[in-house]
Amino acid sequence: MSFQQVFQNIKRFMEKDPYGSYKLMFGTDSQVHSTYTRFITGIVIQCETKGAWACIRKVIVPRKMNQLHERISFETSLTEEVVSMFTEERKEELIEIVLPNIYRGGSFTIEGHIDIGSGNKNKTRIFVNEMLARMEALGIEPKIKPEAFVASSYANRYTK
Repeated sequence: MSFQQVFQNIKRFMEKDPYGSYKLMFGTDSQVHSTYTRFITGIVIQCETKGAWACIRKVIVPRKMNQLHERISFETSLTEEVVSMFTEERKEELIEIVLPNIYRGGSFTIEGHIDIGSGNKNKTRIFVNEMLARMEALGIEPKIKPEAFVASSYANRYTK
């Protein structure tokens, strides 16, 4: 599917209910395999209490990426790349769908889900501030585990 097709699917999904409370969410997960590393970026538009539409983007790196910081950083870069396709103009198109209905429950937010956690036992906790700052620099709300379900659950299912 081209990016334009993805965008049109998101737009059509939102136009079905212009009074909806929408979250556009992005997140990437990875899995190291014997000769390559698979990265999956999930793109999800969710209408609170009314379902979601989602798709994935797959990137294969033809080597084992065993360094945790390199892998987490690349996951974040792939998420940033997809987010950047949603230009201000495209975001405005989506906002315009719900804008006339904000006093009747309509809303639209964008989240970047990062497959890291801040718990003491989590090896990725040392990267939290760096990755959060990268998402915030894009102007989107960052989420980490356990709230980062697009990366840690949806994208994860396709990395195996």
